[in-house]
Amino acid sequence: MSALAAGKSERPGPSARGVAAGPFSVRMPVPAILNPVSRTADTDVYRLDILPAQLELIPGVKTKCLTFGGSFVGPTIRAKEGRRALVTYRNWLSEAANVHLHGGHVPADSDGHPMQVIDPGTERRYEYPNQQPGATLWYHDHSHHTEAEHVYRGMHGFYLIEGEGERELQLPCGEYDVPIAIRDAEIDANGQLVAGDPRNRNVILVNGRQKPFFPVAARKYRIRLLNSSTLRFLKFNFGSLPVQQIGSDGGLLPEPIDRTGTDFPLAAGERVDLVVDFSGQRVGSQCMLTNQGQFTGNDEVEQVLRFDVVRTARDYSRVPAELRELPPLPPATVERVVTLSFDLTGNPIGLIDGKPFDENRVDQTIKRGTTEIWKVVNGDGATKYGPIQHSFHMHLAQFRVLDRDGQPPLPGDVGLKDTVPLPPGTSVRVQATFDDYLGRYMYHCHMLEHSSAGMMGQMEIVD
Repeated sequence: MSALAAGKSERPGPSARGVAAGPFSVRMPVPAILNPVSRTADTDVYRLDILPAQLELIPGVKTKCLTFGGSFVGPTIRAKEGRRALVTYRNWLSEAANVHLHGGHVPADSDGHPMQVIDPGTERRYEYPNQQPGATLWYHDHSHHTEAEHVYRGMHGFYLIEGEGERELQLPCGEYDVPIAIRDAEIDANGQLVAGDPRNRNVILVNGRQKPFFPVAARKYRIRLLNSSTLRFLKFNFGSLPVQQIGSDGGLLPEPIDRTGTDFPLAAGERVDLVVDFSGQRVGSQCMLTNQGQFTGNDEVEQVLRFDVVRTARDYSRVPAELRELPPLPPATVERVVTLSFDLTGNPIGLIDGKPFDENRVDQTIKRGTTEIWKVVNGDGATKYGPIQHSFHMHLAQFRVLDRDGQPPLPGDVGLKDTVPLPPGTSVRVQATFDDYLGRYMYHCHMLEHSSAGMMGQMEIVD
């Protein structure tokens, strides 16, 4: 049960110290861009292998990983709004896997349903229409009962949609648009990932490296942060650097929000889109990104990424006062209450509305084109193991956060969302419109050890 309950992390043990190198001794890699193998007038066609790899997460030590394309953070797919992508994944592992485009508005047979797996030695093609606003999405394994371990061992990557008209905004782009996935890990004395008690995960990996540095120019950067942990909540801070938030899970906000000097709490699976300005830093200076997120506890601040200002550069980018209009909230025709909790009478079983996931059961039937309000409740306010928090994720539809326990949304709830934190014993109301596609989709806790234990529901969109 310790893997499911929230609590303080233990101090790093001798095994973790045995493989640790000097901090900030390696450069943070930026995930490679996956190029299409072919193009048509309206479609980009990709191929991507799922395969094992031995990689240096810790300098000088090879760690066995499961990957997309052979890297711990898989290659980035950069798509365009309104232009379809067809991605064929071939599974070279010895076990079944699949792929979910987290935040994607896609047909049901391309959503990565937990029971639609790619068997070893076979392949599957996914269709991503990209008929949604530009956003920072990510793809990861979602095979039932194995999703937590597969993602923990490296099966995740960025999928970035460039929105129509986004170039005209003149936000930082090209090499100055940097996706960063941050998550925790436990690494033993031999440099291998340990998929045990998540509270023992005492190494923070930034794009697959421990305490890296990243050289920057004295100018503005677009930083897309993803919490790719399977369970852990993180809380980032850029110190005194000027920071403006321009987007969240579902893409750009209506207008930027000055977040200088503030924390950025991210639940497992959440993203935040920022413009960080290094122009006031002299060449040779260093700036730190810190984390203070340890489940629900408040542990000491930890330095996780050092930015080294190494040069000057001309900067024609800007952060305009208006970014994009959010779609209006139409009247909701249905209101539902959805409760996430555990059955702790024996081995922990994840539940939604008192029932574990059953692939043959439809939990919510939703009429296509309707708008609904869901009150999502964390039913684990007090348990014999202590408070348990959850991270709610809905497939197919982005939603808007209306309130939390009847109070205004938190700063991290702004914009279009697909993942929200649920502290112990609290609730959040969200509103979503279910349009375009028919079929079965998931909603679940995105603390993947929780969904692996059954904390998933199934909704079916019908005419």
